[in-house]
Amino acid sequence: TDMLQGSNILGHERPLVIRISFTSCLLATVCLPLLGLITCVFISSVFHFEDSTGTHCQVPNYLPSISASISLSPECHIWRFCIGLHSAPRFLMAFTYFRFYKTRFASKFPESPLSCLNLAFSLFENLGLLLLTYVSSSETYFVHKEGFVLFIISSIIYMTITCRLWKAIKKYSLSPEDAKSHHWKVRFLVLNVSFCAFAGFFYWKHNMYCESGSYTLFALFEYLVVFSNMAFHLTAIWDFKSRDIMVISSSEDKDF
Repeated sequence: TDMLQGSNILGHERPLVIRISFTSCLLATVCLPLLGLITCVFISSVFHFEDSTGTHCQVPNYLPSISASISLSPECHIWRFCIGLHSAPRFLMAFTYFRFYKTRFASKFPESPLSCLNLAFSLFENLGLLLLTYVSSSETYFVHKEGFVLFIISSIIYMTITCRLWKAIKKYSLSPEDAKSHHWKVRFLVLNVSFCAFAGFFYWKHNMYCESGSYTLFALFEYLVVFSNMAFHLTAIWDFKSRDIMVISSSEDKDF
């Protein structure tokens, strides 16, 4: 990260420039929810094991679900802090990708309208994450559940559209980074959908038959869903490897 401020030249002060590499910003954005989740699960497992692993039918369970681990205190405050800081760069990256796609595809069909849908579902994914974060399952279960569903569905659609757009980019690109990005995006999408299917199956099995271990496997695959989603977003390192994020103050604004 570089911060540059020009000196006063001929009575005009040069604007303040803050430059942050896109890679550094992305890593920080992904690490916030990753470290937050690991911390919450660890605290819940060590200090609130009974409360975080309890089930409605009282069968043995050995892992706290994500919803349970972020509903207790202080876990909920740690998670909300991490997601609050994480959400602003996520919105920034959504619009960065949108501008990137619009430049690449201009009025090309169907990529141009797909880039608009890509932006919409990226925003829905982030809004769903904020909703399930700030409305815990212990407070209003229905709202928390709807936020989780919005997050999962939006993220899968977003990743699918992204893979389609990068397939078109790879087709006309000579850069090995573009091919690598598309390759790993597809892999993480397949993994994410597979983990979602397994999580949904074990959640259904637990609610239908209350089998011992079903909820533990649901929690495990729920973690893997989130980790594969984070890994998918991390592929942006290859997409904007040499880019920087710059904040420039106006030289005409005397107050900033």
